[in-house]
Amino acid sequence: MVRDIFRGLQVYSGAYGLISKLKLWKYFVIPMIISLVVFVLIFVAAYGLSDNLGEWIGGIWPWDFGKETFTAISTFISGIVIFTLGIIMYKHIIMALSTPFMSPVSEKIEAYFTGKPAKNYINTSFSKQLARGIRISLRNLAKELTYTLPILLLKFIPVVNIFSTALLFLVQAYYAGFSNMDYTLERHFKYRESIAFIREHRGLAIGNGIGFLLLLFIPVIGVILVLPLSVTSASVIAVDLLFDDDDEIGFEPFDKIELS
Repeated sequence: MVRDIFRGLQVYSGAYGLISKLKLWKYFVIPMIISLVVFVLIFVAAYGLSDNLGEWIGGIWPWDFGKETFTAISTFISGIVIFTLGIIMYKHIIMALSTPFMSPVSEKIEAYFTGKPAKNYINTSFSKQLARGIRISLRNLAKELTYTLPILLLKFIPVVNIFSTALLFLVQAYYAGFSNMDYTLERHFKYRESIAFIREHRGLAIGNGIGFLLLLFIPVIGVILVLPLSVTSASVIAVDLLFDDDDEIGFEPFDKIELS
């Protein structure tokens, strides 16, 4: 799995060049606007609520001694918890709403690497793509929260909280990569088939999701470019997996792109 994680992350190196080569930027305009607006709203909410939640938790401390320290620690951890939940919501909101805009991107990438027009093996439409995107996002949101909330509780335990941070990061990465890959898989698999397929290749999904999360740490630019780069990379990964018997592709997809 570790090897697959690095492979999934490596594909990002050629994503920008592929978008430019295939002239895909126009498909990302609306999703990039959605991404920026949603992120700003969540960031403002997390910043405002962390102080209030921290002070409320600090009120539980019954003694004057150490109260300020306890309140400060509570505020810090509250900020992490709220921001983590915010990022979870952010991922699933933008991915669900962007589904109809991402499908043409994955189709063009599939056509480029296979040399044939992308084929819909599943009867679909704009409304069906949006409905499937929302269904996938709700399913992943429920699963992610199920795993995330217990992990967040571990952050209150010294030493253990170090490992919980890494585990939390991997969980978030998996579900981000899951949604990105499904933009391509929705044409080839039904809902449950897609879930089973990504489970089988979870390492690649995690690698793609790690790239997604790392981009969010880049102020402003990262929020704008996170969807174009992560979705393009995930589409390349999905196409390679779907057509791995085709000698034209292999897992060096960017060999066909002249990168500067």
